[in-house]
Amino acid sequence: MAKRRELKKKVNYIASELFVECLLQAKCTPDADREKVDKLLSDILDLQNEFLARISHTEPGNVKGFYKKLHSDFNNQVENIIAGMSELN
Repeated sequence: MAKRRELKKKVNYIASELFVECLLQAKCTPDADREKVDKLLSDILDLQNEFLARISHTEPGNVKGFYKKLHSDFNNQVENIIAGMSELN
C-alpha cells in the first residue's frame, strides 16, 4: 500500500507544479487567450482526479500491465498539457 501512497503523492505534486506553471505563464503572457488558459487548468485538474481514481482501483490479475499503462497514459497527457502551455506564448 505504501507504493500507491507514494504514487498518489507524485501525481499530486506533478499536477500542482503544472497548475502553478500554467498560471505563471498566463500572467507573464499579456496576450494569452483566457479560454485556452482555463481549458488547460481544467485539464490539469481532470488529469489529477482521473489518475488518483485509477491508482485507487487497480485491476486485479494484471497489476504490472495496469501500472505500465497508467504510467504511459500519464506521461502522454502531461506532454499534451505542456504542449498546450507552450502554445500560449
